[in-house]
Amino acid sequence: MTYPLLMHAPGRTRARRLWLPLLGAALAVAAVCAVAVLRPWGAPEPVAPVAVAEGDAAVAASAPPAPLVLEDDARVLVFGDSWVYGSAATVPTLGFAYLLADELGVETVVNGVRGSGYLKPGLDGPAYGERIAALDPALDPDLIIVEGSINDRKLYPTGYRDAVTAAWDALEARYPEATIVVLGPSPQVLPVESATRAIDAELSELAAGRGWWYISPIAEDWITTANYLDVIDTGPIGRDHPSTDGHAYLAGRVADAIERMEQQAAVVADAPHDEETVAP
Repeated sequence: MTYPLLMHAPGRTRARRLWLPLLGAALAVAAVCAVAVLRPWGAPEPVAPVAVAEGDAAVAASAPPAPLVLEDDARVLVFGDSWVYGSAATVPTLGFAYLLADELGVETVVNGVRGSGYLKPGLDGPAYGERIAALDPALDPDLIIVEGSINDRKLYPTGYRDAVTAAWDALEARYPEATIVVLGPSPQVLPVESATRAIDAELSELAAGRGWWYISPIAEDWITTANYLDVIDTGPIGRDHPSTDGHAYLAGRVADAIERMEQQAAVVADAPHDEETVAP
């Protein structure tokens, strides 16, 4: 069975990103001045893989993420749960996954199933692994953003790592040319539940081991007590999902994270290569 995909093309060009080449050059100059360190010390690093404690040992990234290059006409598959579906927005197409088309100037293909996760089947379809197996191989996305999932928190940790590994292996096999970015779970309630934090840490570790970019809304404090009610609809309809304004906010945060990945790649490409250069 093939589950429906919804496509959304950008309504405008990526005007907000025309400054990126200039910024990349400026950052490259700054990098040279900063004792030839490629990544400026002051630059935010929310998406880079980090070492994650596992028992008494620390598991470090085996390789840095590959440079992210996203063309204006790129096709981006956004895959995930109800947050990707657009739940609690006035209409689902005002969900953050759809809004990324305009934010990034790309075509988005949205595949969100409410209630689903790596372990948990959803309301409108099965768990992630079975859904990935049903994806059309001809879709051929340039970038895949895999979001979530807080829906696994009550089943975690039994079988979780194996389910994630199998799902990601299948995604790579289906779209071997695509760049994959993992967007970790966002907190639907505060304080962040301990299982949600554990899922975020484990996904970060697993993504680092593959050399994939990882975005952590939890580590970056995207949702805090200061903005919680502006982002999350706590009413009987919203049921702790992002409101329409919340989805717009999340789209901006995801787009900013993607753009930082592109900027870091520009710095590496433009920086001088000599014996004193330190690899990121």
